[in-house]
Amino acid sequence: MASVTTRRIIRRPRAFVRVQGPDARDYLQRMLSNDVEALGVGDACDALLLTPKSRIIAPLRVVRRADDDFLLSTEPELGDRVRGELLRARFAAKAEIESEAHDAWLVLGGDEVLDERPEGDEIDTQEYERWRIENAIPLWGRELDDRVLPAEAGLTETHVSFSKGCYPGQEPIARQHHRGKINRRLRVLETDGEVEYGAEIVLEDKTVGRVTSAVPGLVLGYVRTEVPEDAALEIDGRSARLH
Repeated sequence: MASVTTRRIIRRPRAFVRVQGPDARDYLQRMLSNDVEALGVGDACDALLLTPKSRIIAPLRVVRRADDDFLLSTEPELGDRVRGELLRARFAAKAEIESEAHDAWLVLGGDEVLDERPEGDEIDTQEYERWRIENAIPLWGRELDDRVLPAEAGLTETHVSFSKGCYPGQEPIARQHHRGKINRRLRVLETDGEVEYGAEIVLEDKTVGRVTSAVPGLVLGYVRTEVPEDAALEIDGRSARLH
C-alpha cells in the first residue's frame, strides 16, 4: 500500500489590509505588480508593492473576497507601511483601506488559511526554516529588503505579470526582464556543517556571495550569476556547492 503524505502546517504571524469599494479592483491593478484584475472571487495571487525604481516595499498575498473586496496579507512589520502607501496614493479612488486582524496558518507547499486551523501535522519553526531554505523562499529582513531587486530573489516568476498595465516600478522590471541579465541570484547551497548568517561565499579566494539564512548543512544566499553550477565553493572555511 502506498504511503499517505500528511500535510504539514505552521501558524505564521501576518498583517492584513482590506481594500474595499467600487474602485478597489482598478486601484490595486494600478498599484500592484501582478494581474489582480484577472482574479475571480475566491482566487488569490502573489504580488509586490514597489517603488518607482522597482525596489520592494512589501511582498503580498492578494485574495479577492468579493467583486469589490480584496484582502492583502504581508509580513507583520510591513502592514502599516502597506496601508500607508496605499492611502497616500489613493487620491480620488473610491476604496476603503483598513487593517484587519486574522489568525493565519500556512500549509507547506500550499496556501494561507485564515481563522481556522487546517488539517495537518503542525511543525516547529526550525522545521519550517529548513523547508523555506530548501525551497528558496525569501524572507523579509533576510533575503528581502528595499535594496533587493525582484528578479534577484526570483520573484518576477511568481509575483509579476508582464502582460498587465502600468504600476509603480514596471518600467525597470520590464527593462531587466527583456535584457535578461542580473548580477546575482538567490541560490540554495549545501554545506559541510553549520555556517553563520552573513558569512561570505568564496570561490578561489574571491567573494562571490553572502549567506542570508542557514540551517545545518543547508544555506540560502545571493551568489554571482557567473559562478559555475559545479563550482567548489567555501563558506567559513567549509566546503559548499550549489544545490
